[in-house]
Amino acid sequence: MKRKPSTEATAAWIRLMRVQSRVLDAVEQDLKRAGFPPLAWFDALMELSRSPTGEMRPVELEKQMLIPQYSTSRLIDRLVDEGLAARRECKNDKRGLFVEITASGRELHKKMGCAYSTAIEKHVGSKLSDADAAKLCVLLDRLGCACHETAAPAASEAAPAR
Repeated sequence: MKRKPSTEATAAWIRLMRVQSRVLDAVEQDLKRAGFPPLAWFDALMELSRSPTGEMRPVELEKQMLIPQYSTSRLIDRLVDEGLAARRECKNDKRGLFVEITASGRELHKKMGCAYSTAIEKHVGSKLSDADAAKLCVLLDRLGCACHETAAPAASEAAPAR
């Protein structure tokens, strides 16, 4: 029989989920009050601007973003509609697409960055010392690494094909 999580581990999980939700909501509200679009827009523009070429395949963007994957394609549509990003065909794979940040996207990202930094300081930085923040990063990295170390289920445990 597999071990059940301890009371402490369960309490940590619940707190992690609640705090994540509350802090994200608070940051979203700060951006909204400053007249900016949602955090997801900033996140996508940040990832695109970090790319050396300013472009990524949609699947790469999904993996890098801090938001749920299911909403990425609609987000890309909105960014393209607003002129903040553009889609372009992959020359090597005609079925593949790239999403590329535009000059307007870079400009909005830069403007939002100031409000985002202020919100991070307000909701995280002002609540933790730098040493506490560093410890939290180590703990969260440990959780993140543990999730990636989980072995794939054996063939007998795999979900049935649909």
